[in-house]
Amino acid sequence: MSDHVALIVGVGPGLGSALARRFAADGFRVAIAARRGDTLQDLAKRIAGHAYTCDVSQESDVARLFAAVERDIGTPNVVIHNASRRLRGPIDALNPIEVEQTLRVTALGGFFVGQAAARAMIPRRSGSIFFTGATASVKGFAKSAAFAMGKFGLRGLAQSMARELAPQNIHVAHFVIDGAIRVSETSQLPGEEEDRLLDPSAIAQTYADIHRQHRSAWTWEVELRPWSEAF
Repeated sequence: MSDHVALIVGVGPGLGSALARRFAADGFRVAIAARRGDTLQDLAKRIAGHAYTCDVSQESDVARLFAAVERDIGTPNVVIHNASRRLRGPIDALNPIEVEQTLRVTALGGFFVGQAAARAMIPRRSGSIFFTGATASVKGFAKSAAFAMGKFGLRGLAQSMARELAPQNIHVAHFVIDGAIRVSETSQLPGEEEDRLLDPSAIAQTYADIHRQHRSAWTWEVELRPWSEAF
């Protein structure tokens, strides 16, 4: 029952939804989760999936999510942490409480999801654990200290897990999404503006392709950006 189960944590109208549609189209039973699970009901119906409420900053929420997915559709062999929290502002004005929450969602939440996924996959010695990064994973912009801290931490987590779990046949990968993502499925933007945005369906296809990589040629990190993006 659990040979093709995908769990996507942090699903919104952009990349999260595209990932859900991609893996459902590939024949996976798909579980989707967000802090407000009620917003996912329409998408769950469209992909014949299961929607859950989960605040990734809370370890108990993540534990309940994995237990529910195991009960409802089986042990996931693809787990994607796609949750993050943005916070901008000058360093001398940032609210420490908001900074802490940003780190809890983006980095600590990634740890909670990654640890739960590893615990599920290690006994079977198979599976993929993917983390969604950003430009901020490798470049700390001005007035973006909290987001950069979270994404740098998430990248370090992914790199460490990749080295630890690859010998156990568990593929861990980090995706640097270097650019803005188009949210709507049917964009009405002019051609030049459209070229500046990443297509979420194209990003999702890359996740699916990396899940299918032969283990003799795994990648732990990939960068994705529009062809017109400067870097």
